[in-house]
Amino acid sequence: MRASRLVSLLLLLQTRGRMTAPELADALEVSVRTVYRDVESLNAAGVPVYADRGPVGGYQLLDGYRTRLTGLTREEAETLFLAGVPGPAAELGLRDVLATAELKLRAALPRELRDHGGRVRDRFHLDAPSWFRAPEPTPHLAALAEAVWRDRLVEVRYRRWKTPREVSRTLAPLGVVLKAGRWYLVARAGEDIRTYRVGAILDLAVRDEGFDRPADFDLAEFWRSWTDRYERSVYRTEATVRMTSMALDRMPYIFPPAMARAARDAAGAPDDTGWLGTRVPIESIKHGHTELLKLGAEVEVLDPPELRDRFVETAHALVSLYPRPAVGL
Repeated sequence: MRASRLVSLLLLLQTRGRMTAPELADALEVSVRTVYRDVESLNAAGVPVYADRGPVGGYQLLDGYRTRLTGLTREEAETLFLAGVPGPAAELGLRDVLATAELKLRAALPRELRDHGGRVRDRFHLDAPSWFRAPEPTPHLAALAEAVWRDRLVEVRYRRWKTPREVSRTLAPLGVVLKAGRWYLVARAGEDIRTYRVGAILDLAVRDEGFDRPADFDLAEFWRSWTDRYERSVYRTEATVRMTSMALDRMPYIFPPAMARAARDAAGAPDDTGWLGTRVPIESIKHGHTELLKLGAEVEVLDPPELRDRFVETAHALVSLYPRPAVGL
């Protein structure tokens, strides 16, 4: 375990350059004191790691030093083959690049690791899109990915849900994200960093003009923060309901995760008839009506009154469409 950590520390310094002890400790998930001890061990083994003092200091390797400790373990080789994800790579315009890289990796690996890597591809497959959803057309994705790689500004005509429906923007593309089978663009628009659905881009032109990428921008961290804010902002109110225990159990399969999770967390104990009270987050009265109708007669809306009235109207309309047949005497 310690030997693996020493190699990881060495490779971090080799690939990233100067790093402080806290940065190394965070990357290796150890204490700063452990980093100090590991650096001393590397120095004792003849690895030229030296420290710069001061507020901008840190550890770094002597200029020109390169380690040859680049051998892959069996598990690492297997993981590389699993990470191919051919579908999304093809959408990004990287199908041929990925195939060539995999061939080179296979040729460079010892026979044992090469065979293990192939076994993983034969046994595990990642299918990103959600069930019952056709892939969203993204004709501009490859060009957009190229602009992200080259740090080039793009001109886009974009369709959005509010008026005016179509807008034109000059964007600095910072990254693309695949979420549940849909591609999203993270880009700087003016001084703000925003998210755009790639499938809603109607026209795109890549400019020759480049832009300076923010030095401290972390795509994964931005996406985590943005999705948290988005989920909190979407559900602006909630409905108080009674439902059966079976309906609560079905919610994760037919409702968005945030709604099902909140209903489960707020649920009280079921009564003798199997009914229980809970609260369900909703975007609007219309949205709550559409979603909760999925549970049919296994849910009763108690509040807000406007939503309950919608269900009363729907119930009367259904009775008029499906009247109870007359019982013969």
